[in-house]
Amino acid sequence: MTNTNANAKIPFTPSHSDAELVNQPIGYWSSAAGKAVVHHIRTMLAENGLTQPQWWILNQVVGHENGRDRREVVQVLRGYLEFGEGPLEHDIDSLIGRALLTQDPDIANAPLRITEAGTELQKRVAALQGQTRAEIHEGIDDADYVRALKVLQRMIHNVDGQAWHH
Repeated sequence: MTNTNANAKIPFTPSHSDAELVNQPIGYWSSAAGKAVVHHIRTMLAENGLTQPQWWILNQVVGHENGRDRREVVQVLRGYLEFGEGPLEHDIDSLIGRALLTQDPDIANAPLRITEAGTELQKRVAALQGQTRAEIHEGIDDADYVRALKVLQRMIHNVDGQAWHH
């Protein structure tokens, strides 16, 4: 994946002085950050033939030797999507159609199992995901990252919002 900012070695410069940043709208900057980061992640996934929900599904099934209940996978992931469970069902079916997952059609509620091809893809993309995370976190130490998340979580709490991530 190409990170034009990293390749060009353009140094980071804040948009405003500290005195000006204190009055900048958090809604704008948190939304802009979310859109930019998600786009960056989804681009890497698309370059590897996956949507973000398909990636999440593979991660829910990999490592489960006896498979994973489809309803359980949907239950865990449904909160990640703003548009409900239907697309997750479609993505599971798509992964089955691509032979990345299997599910015995003759057994009611048969578990989802990851195939060898699915495992290979998941491992390859997991390594790329680590590189993508490093790109996103470049110049940000863990303490600053944790502080940023705590600030955002507090703002969500302050407005009686709901947010959850496993």
